[in-house]
Amino acid sequence: MSCCDKTTRQINGEIRAAITSGQRDILVTEPDARHNLAVALLEPVRIVFAGSVGYYCAGMMDGGHVEVRGSAGWGAAESKMNGTLIIDGNAGSGVAASIRGGTVVVRGDAAARAGVSMKGGTLIVGGNCGSMAGFLMQKGRIIICGDAADGIADSMYEGIVYVGGTIANLGNDAVIEEPGREERAAILEVLASYRVQAPASFKKVVSGRRLWNFDRKDLDVWKAAL
Repeated sequence: MSCCDKTTRQINGEIRAAITSGQRDILVTEPDARHNLAVALLEPVRIVFAGSVGYYCAGMMDGGHVEVRGSAGWGAAESKMNGTLIIDGNAGSGVAASIRGGTVVVRGDAAARAGVSMKGGTLIVGGNCGSMAGFLMQKGRIIICGDAADGIADSMYEGIVYVGGTIANLGNDAVIEEPGREERAAILEVLASYRVQAPASFKKVVSGRRLWNFDRKDLDVWKAAL
């Protein structure tokens, strides 16, 4: 189906009509960076956008498989419960924010606040990542194959961030650990499954747990976080 001369409501309506009629493999052409495409998908359907999309593509979905043959704007896959979103290009701010499950793959670079407040699932960034990735993360896994900008994993409660390149600086209460052999094997396996080039090694960033409970001796850490 083509998006040419159609509103977002019309495009999403046609996608839902195709799904209702039994279509399970849908190619959408000329998306032209429109916002809010393929939101709230619940069915096991595969949708391919032949071009770049705008804000909030594939947000709030619970199942299904969405591919973007281009780049995506802000908030791609926000609040996703399950399913897969693959972005061949770059992603704007807040990709995979608040997701609870499934996988988001960005083959290019991701802008600021990638994976903020994640509560599960996996975010893979094949390139570099902007500032504050993993901010307030509660569960899940972020794999950054390139460099990470400042404030990574700031105020993270739980979850893990792996970085293959350099880290500008750690966020509040974030610490670096050495990933185990099984972890490295799992990372390489998932990257290979999505055809993402793996770096030679990874650093593992986790919560230092100093913000889990207030302790007066950690007052400076709390002040910085707040």
